Amino acid sequence: MIMTYLTQVEQGFYPNSKDNVYNSLFGQYERILFESLITSFGLDVFIRDQHGGDVDTIHNVRQIGKDKDMYYKSKIHQQDYKNKGEYNPNSYHSHANYRKKNKEVSKQKKDGQLIDAYTGKSVACNAKIDLDHTISAKEIDDDRGRVLAGLPGEDLANSSENLHPTDSHINRSKKADSMSEHLAKHSNEYTEDEKKRMRAADTAARRAYNAKIAYAYYTSTDFWQHTAMASGKVGFQMGIRQALGFVLTEVWFSVREKLTGGSGNTLKSILSNISEGVRLGIQRAKEKYKTLLDTFGEGMVGGILSSLTSTLCNIFFTTTKNFGRVLRQSFASLVAAGKVLFFNPDNLLFGDRMVAALKIIATGASAVVGISISQAIAASGLGTIPVVGELLSTFAGVFATGALSCTLLYALDSCDIVQQIVGILNKVRTIDYDIAFYRQQADAFEVLAAKLLAYDLEGLKKQTAAYANITQRLVCAGNNSQELSDILEAVLADRDIALPYTGNFDSFMGSKENSLHFC
Repeated sequence: MIMTYLTQVEQGFYPNSKDNVYNSLFGQYERILFESLITSFGLDVFIRDQHGGDVDTIHNVRQIGKDKDMYYKSKIHQQDYKNKGEYNPNSYHSHANYRKKNKEVSKQKKDGQLIDAYTGKSVACNAKIDLDHTISAKEIDDDRGRVLAGLPGEDLANSSENLHPTDSHINRSKKADSMSEHLAKHSNEYTEDEKKRMRAADTAARRAYNAKIAYAYYTSTDFWQHTAMASGKVGFQMGIRQALGFVLTEVWFSVREKLTGGSGNTLKSILSNISEGVRLGIQRAKEKYKTLLDTFGEGMVGGILSSLTSTLCNIFFTTTKNFGRVLRQSFASLVAAGKVLFFNPDNLLFGDRMVAALKIIATGASAVVGISISQAIAASGLGTIPVVGELLSTFAGVFATGALSCTLLYALDSCDIVQQIVGILNKVRTIDYDIAFYRQQADAFEVLAAKLLAYDLEGLKKQTAAYANITQRLVCAGNNSQELSDILEAVLADRDIALPYTGNFDSFMGSKENSLHFC
């Protein structure tokens, strides 16, 4: 056995290049398609997609009131803004920084060194000058992003970047307007150079203002707690969604198996076959618990990644509900493809592994296209039709997903160019070859160990010791034939082995009629 094993080792081992990604082309296509459709459309009720993602961001809360679909994701944040209090201009204009800056401006004007921040002109000693909040105090006080960050409006409004001395007329005509609003109303009062200076001052003030808010909020425990809770929730929901999709897929194929292979066409027999199919499907899902757990894990990872990505995107722009569904399906496919590419659980050759990953991505991409088509129809006039509109949009999405996925999967398996590329890539030696080789050797060692464990080692030890004793006695007997004969006869008697002769050996062998009989 050991020599056979060594021979196998010396011959080398490589994965079977004839193994396809799927055992049965159309059977597995049906499984992939059904599972994709049921999870993408039938089980999305488990996940509530929200306009603007699952976490409040500075960008999104500023859209509340402008975007009819935007709202606070956290009731706490909503209550914080409600409780901020009414705007009090005195608290802004009595701030220590405001008073300090005013003194500096007064001194510069008195010394004839003051320059109007907006016009660039030198200010006369007797000129009327105001200290302007480039971003108005009212705008800052009402800013939902500022409240979300938890920063005092008085401190932000009276920062050095936001306080600029200018002509009283400019300040008082500007009031609480933003710089862009003010210039739109009074554009003819300023030269192009003056408008350029005013826009530059506003840009610099807003850059500094937004940087302070962003740093305060996005580094806060509040933001990260909400992000972690949202991603964990979506991850768990996605995991449940994928696991249920796996179970329902098993149930569907088991029910179909019972219906196609069952006998009888009565209602009772059909219902009995369906019931047995459901029971069998659940049982098969239980038996594949490792796959079920893997499916849950993949869904959870995909959900977490999609939620984090959605939150990141909403920092810069507002995402739609459709965007959330697309992200989830995309990450679900990418995680599954990544598992095949980087972990290679089925020990596929390099080329087959690449095709397997492409098939997973193709299926996911098909679902994304289906979701987009479904959403487009829902947003059109057809989607507004009661009952029919919803059914039509869902059907169109499902049909597009099914048709596109089947087409892409068939193309990958039937295309000669793809198969040639796969053949070339399969010849590329990767670490998977060595992993598969050593895995086979480990399996062979396990078989050998199992057989060795079946031996009676204690009995073997006793037999070995007994024969060693006999050998020692024979050595000690030397050339004494009678003693050697007595020893051997005693050994045979102890082991209940019959002598091949009767009586005296010499007398027995002296007769030509006698012969030795060994049993």
